[in-house]
Amino acid sequence: MKKVNITYWLITGLFAAFMLFSSIPDIMVTAESVTFMKNGLGYPIYIIPFLGVAKLLGVIAILIPGFPRIKEWAYAGLVFDLLGATYSVAAAGNSHGMWMFNLLPLAFAAASYVLYHKKAQAKSMKKSLSMA
Repeated sequence: MKKVNITYWLITGLFAAFMLFSSIPDIMVTAESVTFMKNGLGYPIYIIPFLGVAKLLGVIAILIPGFPRIKEWAYAGLVFDLLGATYSVAAAGNSHGMWMFNLLPLAFAAASYVLYHKKAQAKSMKKSLSMA
């Protein structure tokens, strides 16, 4: 249980840090994020702060203990964001393999999600054993 817990928090921390650091420029609508989203991908500027705030809320949801249903939705939303970003960069055609960079946070998301469920399962088993 302790090993799963430590691994969960390590992987989840890395995943959350990646998503947090990618959300800050979007929330602040920096020149770099505008250039990348508008010129590089062809998206409208108004989507930038929306995506940034959504990522920030997702990070908060996966880090706060409890609220399992919200956590499930947060994992789904963050993975959809990463998959959409990966596809957008690949479809834009000027990425030169940049889309492969998103495979690392997707792997962190998958590992964090699996470990979250292992941790929850171990916790419920421990709880049921103590009740018996």
